[in-house]
Amino acid sequence: MSAFEDLMAYVGETTALGQIAGRLGWDQETVMPRGAAAQRGAEMAAIESVLHERRSSARIGEWLEQAEAPDAAGAAQLREIRRAYDRANKVPAALAKKIAQVTSEAQGKWAAARADEDVAAFLPVLEEVVALKREEGAALANGGTLYDAMLDDYEPGMTGAEIAALFDAMRPRLVDLRAAVLAKPAPTGVVGSFDEKVQMRLTRKLARTFGYDMNRGRVDKAVHPFSSGSGSDVRITTRTNPTDPFNCIYSTIHETGHACYEQGIDPVYAMTPLGQGVSMGVHESQSRIYENQLGRSRAFTGWLFGEMTEVFGSFGIETADAFYAAVNRVHNGYIRTEADEVQYNLHIMLRFDLERALMSGDLQVSELEAAWNDRFKADFGYAVDKPSHGCLQDVHWSVGLFGYFPTYSLGNVYAGCLNKALRKAVPGLDDQLAAGDTLGATGWLRENLQRHGGLYLPREVIERACGAPVSEAPLLDYLDAKFGAIYGL
Repeated sequence: MSAFEDLMAYVGETTALGQIAGRLGWDQETVMPRGAAAQRGAEMAAIESVLHERRSSARIGEWLEQAEAPDAAGAAQLREIRRAYDRANKVPAALAKKIAQVTSEAQGKWAAARADEDVAAFLPVLEEVVALKREEGAALANGGTLYDAMLDDYEPGMTGAEIAALFDAMRPRLVDLRAAVLAKPAPTGVVGSFDEKVQMRLTRKLARTFGYDMNRGRVDKAVHPFSSGSGSDVRITTRTNPTDPFNCIYSTIHETGHACYEQGIDPVYAMTPLGQGVSMGVHESQSRIYENQLGRSRAFTGWLFGEMTEVFGSFGIETADAFYAAVNRVHNGYIRTEADEVQYNLHIMLRFDLERALMSGDLQVSELEAAWNDRFKADFGYAVDKPSHGCLQDVHWSVGLFGYFPTYSLGNVYAGCLNKALRKAVPGLDDQLAAGDTLGATGWLRENLQRHGGLYLPREVIERACGAPVSEAPLLDYLDAKFGAIYGL
């Protein structure tokens, strides 16, 4: 075998082990007994130790020196392997193992603290996570900006300064739109009790409607919805609320976008570095366009209104137009995952600034709750009422995902660009969506973006699909037009 073939075989085995680690994470957040948390931490630490040893092995360096790419895809494989190898060798093995153990345990402590509304119970382990991630970030930065090194793990090539500039450009129009909308009467919302088992049956149907292959996946419940896996085993989770069916419906459509990206990647890339989404920003572009530009469109909500009426009966909304307004109702709220499209990015901006301050040391963990509450009051105009609506609402920091939050807004920006191109490419799209047929949209996304996996760099794959540079303008124009029409602005 050639050096390239030897390298790909070795990386394939490492990828398989990484998939096993991911399955342990899925189990932990869905069905694992609470009392198993400490043992699971030890298990995760053990497998991370093996993974780190393989990812940093000197054999990879030797193969990289000798390997010759057979084609453009092979060159992209070598690019991604080299990037991962360089990163692994910057992080000491003992540190990688410790982070895996502590974040596994911290996830359980976060869930318990969230349920008990007890910030003090969570802060000690969060302080440990932050210290470990600062240490990791310093190793990765190698004298550069610590936060940029962490962001690069989720959105290669992006910097904190670029994100800050993007947010500065977006904030004025978002704030102005929010003020104009909230000055208008709010649409009527749904009323009644919605059986949670029926919600789960409907939500599985919606996942299939958007192209999710249930033969290679499953839908379960978790505290915080997520998607896990790639290739032939891609799982999603959602959550239910008996008084708010939209929570379940749109969490599921969102995670279906993630899962369909993974399921849509060319099978030839399976179990290789190209066999997964190229970045979290691009991943979020898929979840957000599925959820919002498609799932919350007037056309699709007309079909969904019929589906909900069939399974739930009357729920306080009598027409498809009123249902569309209810689905897109702009309203005060604390929870990022339940935020409307107008305000969602403002939630991300808050988290971005706080986690940058945590990583730089400008904000101490002991000050986080007060800093969150002060910033929320300043940004949204009302006070946080309880910790699960404040700094305990998201799982990300407990599991060490610093640098992840801004990719949600990047995903929204990318989705705005993709939606503009999609509408031009599929002129009859609304007629299809009104019939509950998403294939025109999801097929275009699969062909123009999803199938490539990690072949192209993040910005490159978006610009190739759209035929235009990435810009926040399409997203902001879409929001102005959509909510201007709904609210008569």
